[in-house]
Amino acid sequence: MRSRTAGVFRFLAIGSTSLLPLACWPAWAQDAATAPGATSSPETVIVTGTRDLRKKASDSLSPIDVVTSGAIARTGQTNLIDALSQLLPSVTRPAVGIFDGAPTDFLSLRGLNPDQTLVLVNGKRRHPSSFLYIDGFADSSTPVDVDLIPPDLIDHVEVLRDGAAAQYGADAIAGVINIILKSTDHGGTVGGETGLTAQGDGFVAQAGGEKSAALGQNGFLDLSVEYRHQDHTVRDSDDERTGTVVTKILGDPESTRYSFGANAGYTLPDGIELYSFDTYTYRFTDVNQVYRLPSNLPLLYPGGFTPHQTTFENDFSWTLGARGNNLFGWHWDVSSTYGGDDIDDNLRNTANAALYEATGSTPLSVHLGNLSSAQLTDDLDVSRAFQLPFWSFPVNVAAGLSHRFETYGVGVGSPASYLLGGSDAQTGFLPSDAGPHSRVVYGAYLDLSTRITKAWQVDVAGRYEHYTDFGNTYDGKISTRYDISPQVALRGTISNGERAPSLADEFYSALAVGPESASGTLAADSEGARLLGASPLKPERSSNITAGVLLTPVKHLQIGIDAYQIDIRDRIVSGPGVAGSSAVEALQLQGIQVSPSLTEADISTSFFTNAASTRTRGVDLTAAYTTVFRGYGTIDWDASFNANFSRITHENSLSNGLADLTAQNIAYLTTSTPKNRIIVGGRWHQGPFDVLLHEQRYGQTIDELTYFSGPNAYSTTDFFRFYNRPRWLTNLEVGYRVIKPLRVAVGANNLFDSYPTRIPAQNGYDGSEKYDSSTSQIGIDGGFYYVRASYEF
Repeated sequence: MRSRTAGVFRFLAIGSTSLLPLACWPAWAQDAATAPGATSSPETVIVTGTRDLRKKASDSLSPIDVVTSGAIARTGQTNLIDALSQLLPSVTRPAVGIFDGAPTDFLSLRGLNPDQTLVLVNGKRRHPSSFLYIDGFADSSTPVDVDLIPPDLIDHVEVLRDGAAAQYGADAIAGVINIILKSTDHGGTVGGETGLTAQGDGFVAQAGGEKSAALGQNGFLDLSVEYRHQDHTVRDSDDERTGTVVTKILGDPESTRYSFGANAGYTLPDGIELYSFDTYTYRFTDVNQVYRLPSNLPLLYPGGFTPHQTTFENDFSWTLGARGNNLFGWHWDVSSTYGGDDIDDNLRNTANAALYEATGSTPLSVHLGNLSSAQLTDDLDVSRAFQLPFWSFPVNVAAGLSHRFETYGVGVGSPASYLLGGSDAQTGFLPSDAGPHSRVVYGAYLDLSTRITKAWQVDVAGRYEHYTDFGNTYDGKISTRYDISPQVALRGTISNGERAPSLADEFYSALAVGPESASGTLAADSEGARLLGASPLKPERSSNITAGVLLTPVKHLQIGIDAYQIDIRDRIVSGPGVAGSSAVEALQLQGIQVSPSLTEADISTSFFTNAASTRTRGVDLTAAYTTVFRGYGTIDWDASFNANFSRITHENSLSNGLADLTAQNIAYLTTSTPKNRIIVGGRWHQGPFDVLLHEQRYGQTIDELTYFSGPNAYSTTDFFRFYNRPRWLTNLEVGYRVIKPLRVAVGANNLFDSYPTRIPAQNGYDGSEKYDSSTSQIGIDGGFYYVRASYEF
């Protein structure tokens, strides 16, 4: 039988009793007290950042964090992205809580764009979302949404904080997040969590479980299901038009999701293992748009109206493969993964004012269109350790071939959503926007690793990829590590990568409509974009240097310090917004009509462009220590720190000679994530009790805010520089095992209900926005308080 991997879930209850020495507790309670802490043992065998099947975390040539499912659950977060951002300072999740930027979650490594972090599941590439972010920190990205993976199916997460384009593909610029699923043949978990914010909104209810079973004598099957619902949160202040809170755009959307997952494997008599892992998630979201006054459409909405953008999302992934060790001494792995994301986008409580004026009729709900993306990835990997007669140590050789077919599609909206200026709040996709787009990516890699001496390890990797739309890319990486003594080790890497623009970056086009303005996005190679100075997009090119030291000065204390420098050329962002007659002409060239109620000064448009080169420098520090109090429990201490600084090293120009960047773009690229983060705390456990306490500091962020009132209202060149001041957060959870399999807990994320710095009224839409929705480092919802329970069987 395979060893059981304990899972965790959530629910409710609080217990109390007097504190007794460990020896007084029953045996099951003493066992529970020794459960693993935030990360697994340094002796854990890792599969990320190495092709050596026996590599341990303590021997890694690159900085890597291993986060257990227990650590994820004890954060009290019901989304994986939020949990990882609490546990690891190098992982950031800037606030995105306004308009249609809210439905899809994302994370960032080392302050870089989400598209510059590669996400794997069981070592296989995960497909991206079909949702494209425009503006803000995640500008131009279609991120992988890891929240759509059932949380109870996750065994642990390996986070490689190093460039790995040569090993995994060109988008691994900042690093790799590899989600490892459970692979056990017995046991299971069930449970849930419920909670709400300090302001009494944002109610969350989550429940689910996981069951493991044997497949005959040589196989396993893990099944998981999850349900999660969250109500709206509202953090707006009074709308200056009405003096009341009628605009409710700042906050989390209402969302409901159902997730299902499976992981299975079966070993045949000849040693070949067949495996498959699959996920499916359905998610509904409801996003508030800006309130419209009764004067907008008095006959249709005499009391005014708030449009609601609703999305129905279906996300799936399916992997089938086989692996073994019997191919002439080679370990081999062949697999195929097909995954996709489809979003059905709609708008209710709206109207097409121009259509109503022309015909006397308009629908009050419209279909905006569909977004879809899919990837079919086929991989062949082989590896073998050679013992050469002239070399004292094994030489590990790994090689592989890959084929990836990518598609991105836009489905046309209903006619009323785009005719005569389109529906209020968001126009639908035009027939000229619609259509499937695709490309094929072929790849091959070679990886060699060995030891020069017993203390000196070296790994060299190279990768070639061919994109049918962008040509060839060549990536390389050299890693080394030298163990000076059992207490001190040095490590470093040098690598490069080339990341092609996503299909969404190339082909997306849309128009967003507000009560007093309209803003368009044009495809980069469209006729309208070329009129404004656009050029065809090019790949981003990166170089990465990491150097670090590992220290074990005393028993039970591990310290890692890693410094890094990441240079990226030709970064893809939204270009400078163009307003007025030029914007109108460019939109008209693409067949996009704008409501006649808006003047030319109210209309702007932009497009994606290779705007600039950046340099990011930083340092990561991690430390862990265990203190055992004789008879009175154990504390697993942990502390971590990240400092991260980015700057522009070169600004490109448009084909018409105008600058590619505005001050706002520069802020998104360089100062939209915290300059530094500190996490310090620990977990005390004694008998059936455990307490988790962490203090977190988020450093300053800087934004360039748009004016929504005054002489610079809606300017695309003049902005207000705004400083999000540093903030401290406290997270606390108290747990109790009622019986061995049942643990209940009560906890708080942001215990003292801290909020970001408030923005001036002139920079909030009609004065209603309290906080910066693009770069608020701690989120905008304030404190969240929860109860949860898990039952293991």
